[in-house]
Amino acid sequence: MQNPIVQKLKAKVDLMNDLELRINDVSIPLGTRMNIDLPVGQLYTHAPMTMPVQVVRGKEPGPRLFVSAAIHGDEINGVEIIRRLLKLPTLKKLRGTLIAVPIVNVHGLINHSRYLPDRRDLNRSFPGTDKGSLAGRLAYIFMKEIVAKSTHGIDLHTGAIHRSNLPQIRANMDDPQNEALAHAFDVPVIISSTLRDGSLREAVTELGIPMLLYEAGEALRFDEVSIRAGVKGIVNVMRLLEMLPPGRVHKRKHMDPVVARSSFWVRAPKSGILRVMVPLGTRIKKDMLLGVIADPFGKQDLQVTSNLSGILVGRTNLPLVNEGDALFHIARFEDIREIEAKVDEFQEEHTPEFLPTTPDPESPIV
Repeated sequence: MQNPIVQKLKAKVDLMNDLELRINDVSIPLGTRMNIDLPVGQLYTHAPMTMPVQVVRGKEPGPRLFVSAAIHGDEINGVEIIRRLLKLPTLKKLRGTLIAVPIVNVHGLINHSRYLPDRRDLNRSFPGTDKGSLAGRLAYIFMKEIVAKSTHGIDLHTGAIHRSNLPQIRANMDDPQNEALAHAFDVPVIISSTLRDGSLREAVTELGIPMLLYEAGEALRFDEVSIRAGVKGIVNVMRLLEMLPPGRVHKRKHMDPVVARSSFWVRAPKSGILRVMVPLGTRIKKDMLLGVIADPFGKQDLQVTSNLSGILVGRTNLPLVNEGDALFHIARFEDIREIEAKVDEFQEEHTPEFLPTTPDPESPIV
């Protein structure tokens, strides 16, 4: 008997099975793979700007999953995750449709910037409007051409510039459908977070579409562990939705992720040069030393500690800090020892075991 949650996850699929899929007024039949360039305006040089989309349709109808990256233009881990996802041989057995959008904010990626040229944050501009700002128009196109044609979604992010995140899923865990998808992704940490005004996740939720947000790594940097975990997580979700056949059973016992219901930032008590003492994934105890802030002469050292226990899920990588800067992001869990074990196993599983001695286009990134 099929899991009732999985049945709910597929409820919208039946409504779409008999509908033709059209993106940018291009018909995409079952059993095809197609690249589509979505027009998103022109540069002031008169050169056209387009959002790249690749659609992979199985021979049989099924769920339509969109996977998007670089909504913040400097968050490039997701671009590599989608590139590797699209090269997987298992996609030949796809049931349903994968809609891959590796670069949503093309303007930002070109400029190595989180934002659009008008300094607006695209992820605070959804659902957008076709008569608004550049951000609003871009959000509107994405909602109209991608989200509205989908039954499920995964959006890929990293930490901000000079800030790293431990691989984690953010979702509304009070929704059974999101909860099932989040657990299937199989990262050690899930943060049950509220919806932010103007975010893609809020706009997608209002349409009744289950969606996950994957956070891992740092802006403008590739992180091999985060990339591997992202590819595997998306495949796990596709298997839950029966878009892909079941995978081989691994020797290791599956460890369910642990859900954090709250998190907090430890901020810099003064300006100076920060020396960080703890890596991501560290079990944090109350009053534990996290780092030391000093002046350039080393005459004054100020210890930075945590006033609560938890797991370090985010941290700054920039030693130069101003008073009030966010330094350490700590998620709180009921069973700290349990999550500590999961993080250790996760890091071990996704860390490359060797470096190749000959060139290989799919060698681990170091």
